[in-house]
Amino acid sequence: MSLAEFDDIHYEHSTSRLDVPSNYLMKKARRNPNGLDELRKSMRSATIYVGNLSFYTSEEQIYELFSKSGTIKRIIMGLDRFKFTPCGFCFVIYTTPEEALNAVKYLSEMKLDDRNISLDLDPGFEDGRQFGRGKSGGQVSDELRFEFDASRGGFTVPLVDRIGTNHTHNFGARRVRDTYIPGQDQEEVPEDEDEEPDNYVPGE
Repeated sequence: MSLAEFDDIHYEHSTSRLDVPSNYLMKKARRNPNGLDELRKSMRSATIYVGNLSFYTSEEQIYELFSKSGTIKRIIMGLDRFKFTPCGFCFVIYTTPEEALNAVKYLSEMKLDDRNISLDLDPGFEDGRQFGRGKSGGQVSDELRFEFDASRGGFTVPLVDRIGTNHTHNFGARRVRDTYIPGQDQEEVPEDEDEEPDNYVPGE
C-alpha cells in the first residue's frame, strides 16, 4: 500500500496545503489493511466530522456556521448512548464533496461557543456512529480528561481516580480542619500520635 499520493509536498517560501488529509486519517490508513481505500473514500466524501464542540452548542448554531461553505443536506448530532444528550461532536453532510472540503479548509479551528472546533473529512455517516463510544456513554476523549471543563460536563473522571486511592485516607477530615471560619481562633491540630506507621514489607 502506498500513501505517496497523499503526502504533503513541502516547498520553500510556501504555506502548507489545506486540501490534504489530516494526520489522524493518515495514521488510520497506515494501520488499517484497507486504509488506502478508506482514505480515498474520505477525500471524495461530502461528509465532515466536527469535534470539540460544547455540549450546549445547538444544531442551529452549527447550521449557521457551516452553511457558509455550502448547502447542507443533514446534520447528525453526536449523542451520549445512555442519556441521549449531546456529547460534543457531530456530522455535517453537504451536497457535494467540494463543499465538504471547503469547510475543512476554511472553517477548521474556528471558534464556536468559545471553543476551537476540529474538523476532518469523513468516509460517510453510518447509523450508530452518532453515539459516543466511551464506557460512560460519551466520548473516549472526555474519559481521558482530568481537568475541569464546564462546557463538556465538568469533571468526567471520578474524584477517586483523579487523586488516586492512596491519597483518600482522611481526605474529608483534613479539609474540615483547614477550613477558616471568620471570628474564630484557629486551633493547631496535632498529628495523630497513635497512628502506626506503615511498615508493611512484602513477603513478611
